[in-house]
Amino acid sequence: MSSRILLYLRLIRIDKPIGYMLLMWPTLWGLWVAAGGWPGWPLFLIFTAGSVLMHSAGCAINDFADRDFDRFVKRTKDRPLTAGEIAPWEAVMVAVVLSLLSFLLILRLNALVLQLAVVALVLAGTYPWFKRFFVVPQAWLGIAFGFGIPMAFAAVRGEIPMTAWYLMLGNLFWTLAYDTEYAMVDRDDDLKVGIRTSAITFGQYDVFAVMLCYALMLLVLFVAGLDAGLGGWFVAGLVAAAICVVFQYRLIRTRERMKCFLAFRGNNLIGLSLFAGILLDYTLH
Repeated sequence: MSSRILLYLRLIRIDKPIGYMLLMWPTLWGLWVAAGGWPGWPLFLIFTAGSVLMHSAGCAINDFADRDFDRFVKRTKDRPLTAGEIAPWEAVMVAVVLSLLSFLLILRLNALVLQLAVVALVLAGTYPWFKRFFVVPQAWLGIAFGFGIPMAFAAVRGEIPMTAWYLMLGNLFWTLAYDTEYAMVDRDDDLKVGIRTSAITFGQYDVFAVMLCYALMLLVLFVAGLDAGLGGWFVAGLVAAAICVVFQYRLIRTRERMKCFLAFRGNNLIGLSLFAGILLDYTLH
C-alpha cells in the first residue's frame, strides 16, 4: 500500500511544486485584490488547498489522456502510468477523488463560487485533449489556470468586477509565455507524435512570441493594478517581474532544451514578485 501511495504521489507531481505554484500565484493575486488585503484564514486555506488539489487532479487526468504519447517523450517516458507502474483506471480514480475533495472545500461558499467551480472542472478536465487539435492549447490552459481569480472575487465579494477579468487576462498571457517555454523543451518529441503546442505553432518566432506574451502580461496587470487602486509597491513588483523576464530571454534565445526548462521553472519568481508587490501595497499603503 505504501509503495502504491508513492506512485500516486509521483503521478500528481508532488515532488515538483512548480506546477502548484504557477496555479497558486494568480489565485492569491485575485484573493488579495478582491479582499483589499489579507482575506482571512478560512478563504486563504480553502484557495491554497484547492489550488494544490486541482493541480494534482489535472496532472492525473493529463497523464491518463497522454498515456500513449508520453512514452515517446524523453521528459515523460518514466511517469508511473506511462511506465506501466499503475493502471489507467487508477489515474482516473485519483483525479476524481482529488476533484471531489476540492469541491468539498468550497461547499460552504456562495452559489456563484460553486457555479464557477463546475466551469473550472470542465476546463481542467478537457485541456489534455485540446493538444490533439487546438494549435495553441496553452491558451486553454491559461484560462484554466486563471479561473481561481474570478472564483476568489466571487467568494469575497459575491460578484466579478472588471479587475478580476484584467487579472485573468494578464495570467492568460503569462501562461502562454511560460508554457511555450515548457513546450520548447519537448518540441522535437511532440513533432514526432503529433501533439500540437504553441512552440510548434509559433515555429521560428517562438522566442519573439514568448517575449510578446510577457510584455502583454505586464501591461495588462499594470492596468489591473490601476483599476484596483494599487500603487508604488505593486509597480515595484511589476519591475521585479520585468527583470525576471530579461533573464528569461537570455535563457531561451538559444532554444537549448535544458535552458528552456530552467526558464520555465524561473516563472515561480515572476509570480512571487507580483504577489509580493500586491501584498506589500495593501500592507504598507
